[in-house]
Order: sequence, then C-alpha cells, then structure tokens
Amino acid sequence: MSDAQIRPAVPSDDGSLGELDRATWSSLHAVSPRPEPPYGPFFDARHRPEEFLVAEVDDERIAGYIRVVRPTPLASNAHVRQIQGLAVHEWARGRGVARALLRAAALHARNQGARRLTLRVLGHNAPARTLYEKEGYVVEGVLPGEFCLDGVYVDDVLMGISLTD
Repeated sequence: MSDAQIRPAVPSDDGSLGELDRATWSSLHAVSPRPEPPYGPFFDARHRPEEFLVAEVDDERIAGYIRVVRPTPLASNAHVRQIQGLAVHEWARGRGVARALLRAAALHARNQGARRLTLRVLGHNAPARTLYEKEGYVVEGVLPGEFCLDGVYVDDVLMGISLTD
C-alpha cells in the first residue's frame, strides 16, 4: 500500500513539478520532444495548478502528480473528466504512488460531478496499461498509428472507467 499523501497542487510546486516532468520524460509515454533548456514554467494558462493533484512521501518530497481536466469545454461533455498526465519519480516507483494518484483522481472527478473518467495511453506502454486495467479502466477505442515517434507508428489507446458504479 502507498505511503503517499495526495493534495491539490499549489503555485509554489511549479519548480518541483517541472523537474519531475523532465526527469520522467520517456519515449514510452511522451508524444512531444524531450524538453530542452531553457525550460519554461510548469504551470501556464493551459496547465493550471487546480488541475493537478500531487503525491508526497517521506519528508513531504513530491513523488508524483496527476492532471485531471475536462476534455472539452462543451456542456454536453461536462460529466467527463480526463487524465492528461501522470508522472512518478523513479525513486518513488513500486510504492503505490501511481495507484494512489489514480484513485485520488477518480474521487476528485466524482466530487466535481463527473460520471466518467478517461485517459489516453500509447499502445506500447504495457506497464501503464496494466496498471490502468488493474484499477478498472477498460479499452474503449484505439486510434491505430496515431503518433509517429522516432519513425515508428504507435497506437493511441482510449481507456475509461465509470464513476457511478
């Protein structure tokens, strides 16, 4: 079981979350190029602190984060939240941090009135897909060859979970 404490992100987390994001960049999950200096802020107009939950462990070190947002601004889609980012420091892996973040994201989405929680994961990211499946997410669709990463076409897999069960 996780020893992580989950809390909402605050503006002062910007530097720590930026470092975490760069440290965990991997072609296993990233569809954008590796970040290069000079680094911009982690939080910006499209990535606001209130969209993030942060996991802390031990001496209140940030171990990971998850981003939960509305996938569209449409009223007809207001009952859905989407995970658009999940990262856990290498030193914190195997401690249940990602699982704790996923569970906190589901509770957070429910508290906002959401009925569904979705995410997108690259087809070749077997560790993430296994974790999501263990947490009750099911594959709802596949976009074959949606991304070309280093000359290889990779599927984009949509997964979701009902929050009303």
